[in-house]
Amino acid sequence: VWPLPPEEPKVKFVDILAADVDVKEPSFLSVLFGEEVGSALIKPYGAAVDKEGRLYVTDLGRVFIFDKKNHRLEFIGDEFGSGKLRVPVGIAIAADKVYVTDVAADRVFVYNTGGKFITAIGAKAELEGPSGIAVNEKKERLYVADTKKHNVRVYSLDGKLLFTIGARGSDAGKLNFPTNIALDGKGNLYVVDTGNFRVQVFDPEGKFIRAIGQVGDKPGDFTRPKGIAVDSEDHIYVIDAAFQNIQIFNTEGQLLLVVGEGGGGLAQFSVPSGMTIDSDDKIYVVDQLNARVQVFQYLSEKWKKKQAAQPAK
Repeated sequence: VWPLPPEEPKVKFVDILAADVDVKEPSFLSVLFGEEVGSALIKPYGAAVDKEGRLYVTDLGRVFIFDKKNHRLEFIGDEFGSGKLRVPVGIAIAADKVYVTDVAADRVFVYNTGGKFITAIGAKAELEGPSGIAVNEKKERLYVADTKKHNVRVYSLDGKLLFTIGARGSDAGKLNFPTNIALDGKGNLYVVDTGNFRVQVFDPEGKFIRAIGQVGDKPGDFTRPKGIAVDSEDHIYVIDAAFQNIQIFNTEGQLLLVVGEGGGGLAQFSVPSGMTIDSDDKIYVVDQLNARVQVFQYLSEKWKKKQAAQPAK
């Protein structure tokens, strides 16, 4: 747990997902001789969770779907055809649709949650290195970080380009190789401005609000910021792949807590990349070079009340 006692814990480790054996029920032979791994993550990057609690993880040439409740592992984008993925990176889910950025195709691929390809977003040369992606369901908008064009493209959910946020630079509101993005409960947009070693915050219409962090090696600074997510209380979680940890900030940009360290054990990371937080404040961190997703729980007041209401086992 973090922080360590005697302080009140705020985050605890829950689980690891890396392969089909992590979701499937063990067979009789596996109990006797050990489980044989069939399909496993190779170099995962992004993550998202649907309303059924299934975890979607982008990996080389496909998306893994970990369904622990039904003990199944499924895939999206691995079949040849219009919806074949090459280098999927970012992923977001809304209204029973799955949106996946592909940096090799410079498009956003859209599937239903059953994995059927629906369409692709991004006209020729419109996107150049799409990476992070987020959906505002209330406003019916799709936000796509375009790393090579140093901006964030904002689309309607049917793929019409509405407006663009940012341009290359280091001033407030300017971006330099933006990568991952996230939305808070008010619809504010958080952009990992990787080349400027900070997170920039914009309102839903693209107006600059504030910046969080700076280059450095102190707590609260960044060296290689990557993944980002926001919990139900609007705390901002930022992965730094160089520090091999997660830094948690409040909405004003004050550092609250640091979770994790480098390594291959529990709650240790090797080049962590993307992350997501579900509606129950469960935190999924893509631990890229360890080829796994580590799961944590933010011990929010909402979570505590839910736990207290459950019957004792």
